[in-house]
Amino acid sequence: MSADIDEAPAGLPPWMATFADLMALLMCFFVLLLSFSEMDVLKYKQVAGSMAQAFGVQNDVVADGIPKGTSVIAQEFSPGRPQPTVENVVQQQTVDSSQNSLQTGQSDYGQDSSALEVSEEAARQILVEKLQALQEQTLEDVKELEEALEEETQADLIDIESGFRSITIRIREKGSFESGSATINPDFVPVMSKLRDILGKIAGRIAVEGHTDDRPISTPLSPSNWYLSSQRALSVAHELLMDDIITDERMTVVGYADTKPFDSNETAEGRSRNRRVEIVIHQSLDEETSAELQELQGMDDDLLDTLQIDAGELEAVN
Repeated sequence: MSADIDEAPAGLPPWMATFADLMALLMCFFVLLLSFSEMDVLKYKQVAGSMAQAFGVQNDVVADGIPKGTSVIAQEFSPGRPQPTVENVVQQQTVDSSQNSLQTGQSDYGQDSSALEVSEEAARQILVEKLQALQEQTLEDVKELEEALEEETQADLIDIESGFRSITIRIREKGSFESGSATINPDFVPVMSKLRDILGKIAGRIAVEGHTDDRPISTPLSPSNWYLSSQRALSVAHELLMDDIITDERMTVVGYADTKPFDSNETAEGRSRNRRVEIVIHQSLDEETSAELQELQGMDDDLLDTLQIDAGELEAVN
C-alpha cells in the first residue's frame, strides 16, 4: 500500500451519532402523534365502501340460514334487486347487504302490462259510474213526468217509457184525435199544456213521431197513412211550441205511417195501440263521454250489457 494514502480512522464517523439521535427523535414524535389521534370508524367504513363500489369489489354474504325470498318459485336469491336484461341472465347487485329479506326482480314488461290493465279497469269503472249517474238523472225526469201526468196514464191516454238517456211519451189515439183526423181534440189541449210546461224543464232533443196502423186510408183530409201520421205529429209539435217554452232548435217532426208498429196489426186492440204519436226525448252524451264509451265498447263487449244499454239506442243518443 502506498504511504501517501491516509488510512481511515477506526470506528464510526462522528456524524452518525447525531443522525441516529435525530431518527430516534422523529420516530418518537410520530408515535406520540398516532397515540394522540382518534379514528372515526364510521367515516372509515364509508370511505372504504365507496372505494369498494368504485373498483367493483364485492362483499361476501355469509349464509347463516335458509335463504328467504318473496316467491317460493324463484330459484335465485340476492339482497339486491335484479335488473331485467334482454337475455335470461341472472344479474344481481350485492352492494347493500343490510337488507333483512331478499327480493326477486320482475320484468318491466310485466309491470307495464299490469299497470295498463289496472289503468283500463280504472277508466272503465269511472265511465260506468258516470253513465250510471246520467241514467239516474233520466229516471228522475221520468219520475217527474209520471207525477205530473198520473191521471192521464191511469186513464190509458198516455204511456211513459224510459231507456238509456231517452224518454218516450206515447200519446194514444184514444182521447187525443178523432178517427182519421189530424186535429187535436179540445179536451186534450190541457194535457198538451202540461206536457209543454214539463218538457221545457227537461233537457234534450225532442222528436215528435206520428204512427198509424196498416189499414189504408184515403179521405179528402188524409189521402194516405203517411199524410195522416205526419199531420198528427205536426199538430202535436205546434201545441208544444206555443208560448215559446220550447225552442224550435230542439224539435224534429217525423211521420212513419205504419212502418214501425208498436203492436200486432192482427187485432183491433193492436191496431189501436199502433195509432199513436210519440214524443221522444233524446238526452245526448257529451263528446268526451261518448268517445270514451265508444273506445271501451270496442275492448269490452260486455260493457253495454252491464249498463243494460241497447246498441241501437246508443247510436240514437250519440
